[in-house]
Amino acid sequence: MRRAISISLLALATAGSGHAQQLGSDIPKSFKAVEASFDYDRRSVDIPMRDGVKLHAVIIQLKGLKDAPIVLQRTPYGAESTTEREASAHGDMMVRASDAAMLKAGYIRVYEDVRGKYGSEGDYVNERPLIGPLNGTKVDHSTDAYDTIDWLVKNLPNTNGRVGIIGTSYDGMMAAMALVKPHPALKASVPMNPVINTWMNDDDFHGGAFRLIGFDYYYGQDAAKGNAGDLWRDAYDDYDGFLRAGSAGDFARAHGLQQLPWIARMMAHPAYDAFWQAQALEDILPKQPQTVPTLWVASQWDQEDIYGAIAAYRAVSKVDPRHVNHLVLGPWAHGGANGDGSTLGAIKFDADTALWFRREVLMPFLDAHLKTGGAPDRLAPVTAFQTGSNRWQTLPAWPLACERGCARPMQRLYFGGDGALDWSNAAAAGSDSYVSDPAKPIPYRLRPIRPTYATGSTWRQWLVDDQRPFSDRTDVLVYQTPVLTKPVAISGAAAVDLVAATTGTDGDFVAKLIDVYPAEYTEKPEMGGYQLPVAMDILRGRFREGFSEAKPIAANTPLTYRIVLPHANHVFLPGHRIMVQVQSSWFPLYDRNPQTFVPTIMEAKPGDYQKATITVGHGGTQGSFVELPVVEAK
Repeated sequence: MRRAISISLLALATAGSGHAQQLGSDIPKSFKAVEASFDYDRRSVDIPMRDGVKLHAVIIQLKGLKDAPIVLQRTPYGAESTTEREASAHGDMMVRASDAAMLKAGYIRVYEDVRGKYGSEGDYVNERPLIGPLNGTKVDHSTDAYDTIDWLVKNLPNTNGRVGIIGTSYDGMMAAMALVKPHPALKASVPMNPVINTWMNDDDFHGGAFRLIGFDYYYGQDAAKGNAGDLWRDAYDDYDGFLRAGSAGDFARAHGLQQLPWIARMMAHPAYDAFWQAQALEDILPKQPQTVPTLWVASQWDQEDIYGAIAAYRAVSKVDPRHVNHLVLGPWAHGGANGDGSTLGAIKFDADTALWFRREVLMPFLDAHLKTGGAPDRLAPVTAFQTGSNRWQTLPAWPLACERGCARPMQRLYFGGDGALDWSNAAAAGSDSYVSDPAKPIPYRLRPIRPTYATGSTWRQWLVDDQRPFSDRTDVLVYQTPVLTKPVAISGAAAVDLVAATTGTDGDFVAKLIDVYPAEYTEKPEMGGYQLPVAMDILRGRFREGFSEAKPIAANTPLTYRIVLPHANHVFLPGHRIMVQVQSSWFPLYDRNPQTFVPTIMEAKPGDYQKATITVGHGGTQGSFVELPVVEAK
């Protein structure tokens, strides 16, 4: 038997050697997925614009829809990948949870690459200005939105002809720009954490100080038509890497970033000049008729675009007789309304605040304006989450207290001796001093500071980080109230009026409004003594008289520096304290001020960086204070 098998195998081997089979490719020329079980339809299209350029879009909807509204999102981050979250037969698994709710509710979702990015034709211009002095072409994001909406309502046979536009961050800016000469079919807009003015406290500058960490974003966004990836580093800790590099200009050149036109333009305009002013959407939008119902969504701890939504809402609400504009202020980081809103860093909110927003505010708003026969919009002018008490509030306006034009005036807490902070200005005149050393700048979050989008980065939560590690430094001044015996609620933007002198001819001033938890905290013992930042920001001293022109500081002369902080809806509870911290660097979030006046800080030389002694006045008639937008604590 064994002999027979051996002969057979030999015969096969011999036959094979003379007649070898010809192998074809295992990859078919085309493969058609079997999608009979899919509950959705997904297709890619190229939509023509008025100048002949075609923009790539992905349309996804559940099967069997009729008379369906459309929700559009225009993005520079990749339309295809946005709808490929999971490989699934179920449409709600293809997109993130916040978008899945719209699919389930019977909406057609459309995601479109902005011109020049990913699958779209044309030239990509970062934050392309609207047609005007900075854009001599006949197209912009407003016209592209118009042409896209026009194509959608004419080419999707199962639509009811009503379109909404939504987006977060850059995509939020797209939702805002669509409001300029809007298409008649645009019936709702939801700009979430939108870029409204990138110089005026959104992405790139705050108080005139340049955000170094923006280099990561612009490299990834502008160095390739898709995503260029992460900008390389030569240190694990960004604090070390940026400090060794020198100035912002030195860092840019060392990484080849001068090749990117947007970075070159940005660095050529360090002051708030005509270049930036012409792009300010909070000035442009109020000039448009307020016809499209718009839901502006802001995050109290937005680490990227904390200015835009509230600034735009405040501007347009003044010229809005039909009251089509609404504001939501949530306890989130950038984009937090789209995810899990139960916590942020160490802070817990007792419930998923983002889910509540989407169910109780966002979807009813969209349904009211986009669905055929939708229920009337009963949304309050302002819906704001009050941190501290952890509850949602409906408000008649925003802010509730301010310098002028609000229902309530601001109230002052005065700096005093021995670190006091008091409602009365009874303390004698005095001062406190510290030495600011550019060679040892104060980190803005705990080291090691990982690059913005790197694994292990705490970028998303740093605005609620415990400030105790910084309050102990000798180059930080601290003022705080006694333990509160009754709640103090604020609804608006606090401002610190700092009376200070410096031995330098330039300098930065950082102010932090902080809620100090009781030393022992029963609800969460590890939070005992926690210093929670409620609002923080920076002012570059050269712009103390106005942002359009830099001026040197008169050395050794007490001057007033007004640092306006981001808006907050917060209550300081009994048993807590109100604290203000003052310092002169926040690195490497912002580039170091050399403390010697130079024409452009971005190009400061090593010899320009000098120590300076900062003296802050308190008490008497020339003392420093913080103004709070205090409202009734209910």
